Amino acid sequence: MRKELDNNISISACPHDCPSTCALEVTHDEKNIYKVKGASKNTYTSGVVCAKVSRYAERTHHPDRLTKPLMRVGKKGSNNFKKIEWEQALDIVAENFISTAQKHGTESIWPYFYAGTMGLVQRDGINRLRHAMKYSGQHSTICSTITASGFRAGVGTLKGPDPREMALADVILVWGCNPASTQVNVMKHIQKARKDRNAKLIVVDPYKTRSAKVADFHYAIKPGTDGALACSIMHILFRDNYADKEYMDKYTDDPKGLEEHVKKYTPEWGSKITGLPLREIEEFAKIFGTTKRLYSRMGYGFTRQRNGASAMHAAVSLSAVCGKWQYEGGGAFYNNGDIYNIDKTLIEGLDLIDQNIRILDQSRIGSILTGDRNALIRGGNVYSLIIQNTNPLVVAPESLLVREGFYREDLFVCVHEQFMTETAKYADIVLPATTFVEHDDLYIAGGHQHITFGPKLIEPIGESRSNHKVLLELSKRLGAEHKGFNMTEREIIDVTLKSSNHGSLADLEKNGWKDVQPDFNTSHFINGFGHKDKKFHFKPDWSEVGPDYHNMPEYPDYMNTTENTSKDFPFKLVTAPAHNYLNSSFTETSSSQKSEVKPKAKIHSNDIKKLGLQEDDLVVLGNNRGKVIINVEEFDGMQEGVIIVEGIWPNEAFVGKNGINTLVGSDPVPPNGGAAFHDTAVWIKSHS
Repeated sequence: MRKELDNNISISACPHDCPSTCALEVTHDEKNIYKVKGASKNTYTSGVVCAKVSRYAERTHHPDRLTKPLMRVGKKGSNNFKKIEWEQALDIVAENFISTAQKHGTESIWPYFYAGTMGLVQRDGINRLRHAMKYSGQHSTICSTITASGFRAGVGTLKGPDPREMALADVILVWGCNPASTQVNVMKHIQKARKDRNAKLIVVDPYKTRSAKVADFHYAIKPGTDGALACSIMHILFRDNYADKEYMDKYTDDPKGLEEHVKKYTPEWGSKITGLPLREIEEFAKIFGTTKRLYSRMGYGFTRQRNGASAMHAAVSLSAVCGKWQYEGGGAFYNNGDIYNIDKTLIEGLDLIDQNIRILDQSRIGSILTGDRNALIRGGNVYSLIIQNTNPLVVAPESLLVREGFYREDLFVCVHEQFMTETAKYADIVLPATTFVEHDDLYIAGGHQHITFGPKLIEPIGESRSNHKVLLELSKRLGAEHKGFNMTEREIIDVTLKSSNHGSLADLEKNGWKDVQPDFNTSHFINGFGHKDKKFHFKPDWSEVGPDYHNMPEYPDYMNTTENTSKDFPFKLVTAPAHNYLNSSFTETSSSQKSEVKPKAKIHSNDIKKLGLQEDDLVVLGNNRGKVIINVEEFDGMQEGVIIVEGIWPNEAFVGKNGINTLVGSDPVPPNGGAAFHDTAVWIKSHS
């Protein structure tokens, strides 16, 4: 039996919300998956996968998987449901949507989704139903909107040097991410550079992450001061003649204006804002200025601040000042999203879009469901939700406001899920969903360059159904018309690939994946950057990036717009990812739970002494949005006045049942929205 299984290995892709979207080798039979590992022949994944995904059988075959449709019979949030049949469940959802549209208009219904799966068909197909029925739109702002805004402002497109070139660099700069926990393949390529080239690793992060612990240089700045660090480094690059003026004259829009602008941003100025010693800023600038093959891997974390888009623009501008893009193993990379050119018309029903339909901000779901007129775009209330691939009661900001909205008796909620999440507990109808090995899907990756097909490998667990199949059934009942509702997943994937000039599904399935990395000149912008003038923009037109552009800085700068500490709120809270969880996924698996144990607030030993606390004491973190009770962990890997809480734990993991996003604001970050998850000022008190 073991030998037979070893021969039954299929290529797939990790579906979770991570830039790596790793190519996988899955050992399975018709009913079970067994071993999951990174695909050895994929040149980016290179045989590596994170520990939590390697244990995926634990998640797929978990005894707590939802296997039958459920109807709520108790109060909202009580987790009191009864089992019903699929036909009845779908009829209830459709009848509610029809009556809601008749009473309040189609915009009173809001399909709500995110990246619980990164598969294009299963994740984004909900938009086809949205557009066909003229339901309210969604501005997806939970994760990458701020980051993309800042990168696009300078570069003009989402692409960059081949991520595999990290192995050819002499210095790898990891700014604002923790790949040892969240993008393990990045560390694989970094390790190769360190082994083969004696390359150095620099990490810029407010605290000593797993990645920072193995770095040659860790610059632990104060949260939200990345723009100040970048500007002070630029000052030194010009001051000490490290700037590549010939490159800038050819490839950038206003190098002289930038040089004049950063004259005032001395390292002394930068030291006061960032909290870094002067010598560290000078050291960082010298390394950056003297290393041609310096690969900057820009992360998401440092942009989740109210000045995040500006900070990203400033940090990526460093590579333009020194002309790093002209060298193999050099340049700045954030995301390869624009290299794929996927035609998603069929998947999303883009040919049905009505430009007059309002678009609601995903991150402001709490304000939207509690009737905030501005959040509702001055329209009517939302009375019905269908939710796929996300758990807003845990992952969205201002959790207490979100919970208040879900308590509404006049709000109908259908949740399509794999587990009984907190959001599912507030639903009227819960539908069991498949995991990635139980359906067909198509994957692209922000962090690398492969299109991957993920086939259905085993039969669905219990009565679970894929997102696509649920949408097909609802479309019949609702009268939604689009050719995508009459096709299987495989048919949609095949047509999508062909219309995107990526061949057929048969070709992709035969090879497992397709490498679409652009050539050197394109990915290093030797032929010009993504703007119309082919220049890198030190002086961006922020109005091209988003509507809230009026207060964005003219040049790379430090915007002092973060939620600053004060006498009443003296600590800065950063809610970073945990090593064994992925957003709110894997929190139900026992191996991840054993590794993480319980939520803790990392606090500097000096702050612990000042507060009269001890290791593992219970404390209350609070601000005007709410309070969170949590245990203390003594940790000196950051500056004083900073609190780190790793992981989006279930709210139930906290004493008092308030999760960490209780404290996080949902106000949109300029210029194009996004939530400032790592930008929160709090007080801390002993819990007695």
